Amino acid sequence: MHEGNLRFCWAMAVKQVRQWRSMCKGLILGTVLTSCMILLYCLSTPQIHFSMPEVPVPYSCAHRPSQLHPKLTTNTSQKKPGQTCAPKVDIMFMKTHKTASSTFLNILFRFGEKHRLKFAFPDSRNDFFYPSLFQRSQVKDYRSGMCFNIICNHMRFNAPEVAKLLPMDTSYITILREPAELFESSFHYFGRLVPFTWKIPGDDKLTEFLLDPHRYFDPEGFNSFYLKNLLFFDFGQDNTLELDDPRVAEGIKFITDRFQLIMLVEYFEESLILLKDALCWDMDDLLFFKLNVRKGSTVSKLTPELRARALEWNAVDWKLYQHFNQTFWKKVHAYGLQRMAEDVAELRRRNKEMASICIEGGHAVEAGSIQETDMQPWQPIGEKSIMGYNLKKNVDKAHRKLCRKMLMPEIQYLTELGVNLWITKLWGHVREIINW
Repeated sequence: MHEGNLRFCWAMAVKQVRQWRSMCKGLILGTVLTSCMILLYCLSTPQIHFSMPEVPVPYSCAHRPSQLHPKLTTNTSQKKPGQTCAPKVDIMFMKTHKTASSTFLNILFRFGEKHRLKFAFPDSRNDFFYPSLFQRSQVKDYRSGMCFNIICNHMRFNAPEVAKLLPMDTSYITILREPAELFESSFHYFGRLVPFTWKIPGDDKLTEFLLDPHRYFDPEGFNSFYLKNLLFFDFGQDNTLELDDPRVAEGIKFITDRFQLIMLVEYFEESLILLKDALCWDMDDLLFFKLNVRKGSTVSKLTPELRARALEWNAVDWKLYQHFNQTFWKKVHAYGLQRMAEDVAELRRRNKEMASICIEGGHAVEAGSIQETDMQPWQPIGEKSIMGYNLKKNVDKAHRKLCRKMLMPEIQYLTELGVNLWITKLWGHVREIINW
């Protein structure tokens, strides 16, 4: 009995030492990462052109209209049979976090290349100095009055600044995700970058947090916005508002009035069909492979209780999502349920056909199995949970270029489009070095 007590005490002592060691590692890692991020942010602060004259942006920046051949459209919800239309090319895509937005970004990149459009890209990074509010001066080589067709990188939305950058005929588009699922994904991906999570005990930090979020959450804490009403924050709103605060309803109305199409992750293909109809695109423009997908073993399965807690904690995002879920289905019904089902089936068929042409094995693989560096996706701190693809080696010449573009991760595609990502790449090297 005495020997058993000694063993128990020894085991407890070893466990405590391991916990302290893990905590110390987390504190050291967090301190270094936080310092690096602040340093990189300071180094990459854009030059603001205070003396810049205000030159109005043209009504439309659709260039070379003769090349945007009108195409025949039939039986659309907005046009009469036999009417022709040209694809809309002036687009503002509000890229929200953890919402399959990287997949849609790939679609936009390919559409922009196809029509030789001008992107408003950030300089030195892959985002517009998020989480600061967007400023026009953050656009690479920006000068007042310049014409840009597409802006689509991560930003914290700032409507007046965006309006002064883009033409009047710009289509505003964004995408939302059910807030409980979004919170789980954000906690997994960004949790290590939020210092208040370091003091959460146990291995299942997500569950522990949701059991009593007010115990841990620090609204003034570094990167805390990632873990409360992240959607509302991305739209430039205050993510710490109480649900009954009138500014919540005002914010939702503001988004409703500004954005012509709010897509939903859970109905991604239906969203693309609505976009095709609204912007007069071709089905070929919608082809996609899912990018930035996590392997199943890293996805926390939320119990009904935890899901309810996550929705309560992100109540403002939940109200936002419910509102636009209703408007989404109104658009689907206006489009026609049977017609929508047929178009979605066609899109899935064509995506499946492209997968058989482009992807080795026909499916995504874990990071360690990706053969080309150019196909390696960006990974969260401390693990490699984001999957990617291997391009088939014997792809026929007709599809080789398209296949590579469709499979290319965001960072590599931005580089290919000429964006200088030295800050992002430096940060990537820091992450690799401090990979505990």
